Amino acid sequence: MTDSSTGAGAAYGDRDPDALARRAGERANPDRDQHFLVDDRVLDRIPAYLPDDADASRLLEIGGGAGALTDRLLAAIVAEGGDPDADSDAAAPGHLSVIERDGVFADFLREEFATAVDDGLLDVIEGDALDVDLPPFTACVANLPYGVSSEIAFRLFPEKRPLVLMFQAEFAERMVASAGESEYGRLSVSAQHYADVEIVERVPKEAFDPQPAVESAVVRCTPRDPEYEAGDEAFFLRFVKALFTQRRKTVRNAIRNTGHISGLDEPEAVVDAADEDLLRRRPGDLEPAAFAALAELARERGSPTEA
Repeated sequence: MTDSSTGAGAAYGDRDPDALARRAGERANPDRDQHFLVDDRVLDRIPAYLPDDADASRLLEIGGGAGALTDRLLAAIVAEGGDPDADSDAAAPGHLSVIERDGVFADFLREEFATAVDDGLLDVIEGDALDVDLPPFTACVANLPYGVSSEIAFRLFPEKRPLVLMFQAEFAERMVASAGESEYGRLSVSAQHYADVEIVERVPKEAFDPQPAVESAVVRCTPRDPEYEAGDEAFFLRFVKALFTQRRKTVRNAIRNTGHISGLDEPEAVVDAADEDLLRRRPGDLEPAAFAALAELARERGSPTEA
């Protein structure tokens, strides 16, 4: 077997993260939101956090950097589908698409994993994950740039694919929080609208180079339909956003004060129609299903306009 530290001809799955960074010729730049995961043990575990029944035939990675996680994902693809160079009838392996906005690292990934590119296992898309067209994918595994992790996550959620994503720990805790907890908010309701979300691993600062200022966490998002009806998803999410801008107010006052955000022309009509016990509560105490029911009432009685 080729020495895994030597580059393009290497086997997949055990490239040394520090050696990759040296070969890339450019360090991660925290000013550009680059913090590379360099702990081999964490890197080895991350692909296995996909749900057992997840279709991993077309993986997506966002923010490939110097390729440490890319290497592990290629190994997972080959292990799942068979070695493309093997003389056997094994099923063809899957495919990995990597989106990388830094041109230096995008070029390096193509060079480092040239064999995978030539074998049709890998393509590297240079561009911003918020702007480029997402390639077809069945699951996404990524160490996201933290500064835009929320925007990227909410671009991925509507695709209804399994996700294994690295976030700042505080952000992850808000994603998984339940009604009544201090971390519960708009992010909790919105994320849980799309998926079952769970923190599967907490990752210390020392696992990255350069070290970020915060702890991190790996979150698994398993898509599922919510247990409630949201007749207009865009309005539901906008309504949740509006009420949480007044999280310390009662729901009654939050509805009254945020018509300009939710788009309600007649918020008072919603208050008049809503259950009195619910109106006395605060937004942070409402389960997602209660938000959905209230949003439907707001659509029926509040004369919402387009955002």
